[in-house]
Amino acid sequence: MNTKSSLKVNYLLSLSYQILTMITPLFTAPYVSRVLGADGVGEYSYTQSIMTYFSMLAALGTASYGIREIARYRNNKATYSRLFWEIEILSILTTMVSLVGWIIVICFSMEYRASFVALTPWLISTIFDISWFYNGLEKVSLTVLGNSICKIAGVISIFVFVKQKDDLYLYIFLNAITCMAGNMSMWLFLPRYLVKVNPQEFRIGRHFHETLIYFIPTIASSVYMVLDKTLIGIITKNAYENGYYEQASKIVNMAKSCVFVSVNNIMTARISYLYKENRIDEIKGRIYKSFDFIFFLGYGAFFGIIAVSEELVSVFFGTGYEPVITLLKMMAPLIIIVAISNCLGAQYFTPAGLRKQSSEYIIVGSIVNLILNLVLIPKFETKGAVIGSIFAEIIISSLYLVHCNEIIKVNDLFRHSYKRVLAGMVMWGVIRIIAKINISVIAVLAIEIFVGALVYIAILAIIKDSFIKQIIALAQKKIKEWHIC
Repeated sequence: MNTKSSLKVNYLLSLSYQILTMITPLFTAPYVSRVLGADGVGEYSYTQSIMTYFSMLAALGTASYGIREIARYRNNKATYSRLFWEIEILSILTTMVSLVGWIIVICFSMEYRASFVALTPWLISTIFDISWFYNGLEKVSLTVLGNSICKIAGVISIFVFVKQKDDLYLYIFLNAITCMAGNMSMWLFLPRYLVKVNPQEFRIGRHFHETLIYFIPTIASSVYMVLDKTLIGIITKNAYENGYYEQASKIVNMAKSCVFVSVNNIMTARISYLYKENRIDEIKGRIYKSFDFIFFLGYGAFFGIIAVSEELVSVFFGTGYEPVITLLKMMAPLIIIVAISNCLGAQYFTPAGLRKQSSEYIIVGSIVNLILNLVLIPKFETKGAVIGSIFAEIIISSLYLVHCNEIIKVNDLFRHSYKRVLAGMVMWGVIRIIAKINISVIAVLAIEIFVGALVYIAILAIIKDSFIKQIIALAQKKIKEWHIC
């Protein structure tokens, strides 16, 4: 398979899994929000935020570091086989340490002990998560297949077994065990990609320093990705507030997954390989194309979420979740802001070996966010947490942009943004007109999404947006090829 077709296939597979990840909450959220209530969802959100710290300690940055190392030596099976076992053994050791700490938390916790116990498989699953290995080899299908099956099984189990508010702990356990099963499934394909290595050649300690460098931005990122939920729970002592924040962030995170997560998962490995080959011009071209695609989706998602938020919350979460509407509108800019920092980090700083430099930017933003959270959450509750996150992400993305001029021209990244903003504003206007139609809210939401997407694409086509022009040119090329055949 040639390079271009390989990237397309990997991207489509990764995107398919991200879409599945996005769709499953769309099926479960309306059901779970009504069965468990905002306070039940809030307890799940708060306790999971505590678990995330231990999961990050267990992973210790091996995900990003592992992709980079495997990608660099993917042409040498003996070398990457040895690297796999060195990194995996390190992951097992760090997970054991983290598990000891988690058991201590369970022993000393009274109010949330049952939730913490139910979450334990989530932590253990870190040992089995070898997606970094397959992503480094660009064998995305092997991570998608097993995880997709387990995710679908998990959704079915929620509808079958979670029937009432008292089933909260069962719901938490089902989510945790689904995650572990998905990670374990990836080991079924492992033997065909590894060769035997001599354990005496293992040098596990040499990876600790590198994974620690990758861990620093991971733990720093948690300040505005996870600590928000923790602080909301501690400061407000209100499970409902965490429930509102959880539902709003769930929608925004789904949008972010579709916008840039799939692209980054594929491009990190490919660009790491290109750096080793010193193919700088090709790297620049791929980054520019990635941003063009990401901004095309990102601006559409940003304006789309703002436009449909009222109907979306009504349909998917039901009554009692009205505060989520405001939070969704406030969080929507994060789709664009986070896309900038994540894409530059994944596609430039990490492959170029500048992870330590990017860590400094994330730490600065994290400190700002922590301070703002402590100041704003007591007064504005969840809204204060959102404001803190936005300011933190703006600072981080700005630092990335300022320090990427060696390879990327910032003006070129945003050259076509005004077209996407214009198309997004027109789409927003059309959607709000549709919202006035006097039919069922479910039908209104469906029409809003369908017509809104058509309007956004049509406006960009009329004003000759760069990405749409590429799609049209590609379509014309394919049509000509079909005629020739």
